Amino acid sequence: MAKVELKAPIVEEIVNQVKDAKAAVLVDYRGLTVEQDTRFRKELREAGVSYKVYKNTMMKRAFEGTDFSQLDKHLDGPSALAVSTEDVTAPARIIVKFAKEADKLEIKGGVIEGTYYDVDGIKDLASVPSRDELLSRFLGSIQSPITNFARVIKQIAEKDPAAAEEKTEEAAPAPEEAAAPAEAAAEEKPAE
Repeated sequence: MAKVELKAPIVEEIVNQVKDAKAAVLVDYRGLTVEQDTRFRKELREAGVSYKVYKNTMMKRAFEGTDFSQLDKHLDGPSALAVSTEDVTAPARIIVKFAKEADKLEIKGGVIEGTYYDVDGIKDLASVPSRDELLSRFLGSIQSPITNFARVIKQIAEKDPAAAEEKTEEAAPAPEEAAAPAEAAAEEKPAE
């Protein structure tokens, strides 16, 4: 078998990974211990991020004609590719967080939704919460005024019957008080 025939399936695998990818980040994994690498891969897998080591020439060939060709300048030395098709910030968040505890993990660069980001850009993106977290915050902020409004209405409804009784007692005189003015008016009337 020719070398080209052996490389074609690997290039095809990379093409299929980046075809629907929203985010891809390149890292240099040299120096990670087996235990660190295992934990790192597990965190990525749990977040729905595919992570694999490929030869640079294969990635370069697979990236041709795509937005990910912007990563070609980083394809030197050992490279691993973290790809996400769902959460655009997941690879950046996990890699940056893990790089803080494993200083040997080096971020090379990434492409997020067609835009190239250098190391500092990837670190900035890592501070952006996930889509699910942003949606829950948004729904919480929408729900908060409605909840507060409902709470105020409930308090008014609970307080209103007592206030209504007080107002009716103040507005309507007691039966003794109502009788006293009527008697006084009768006494003042001269008899004819």
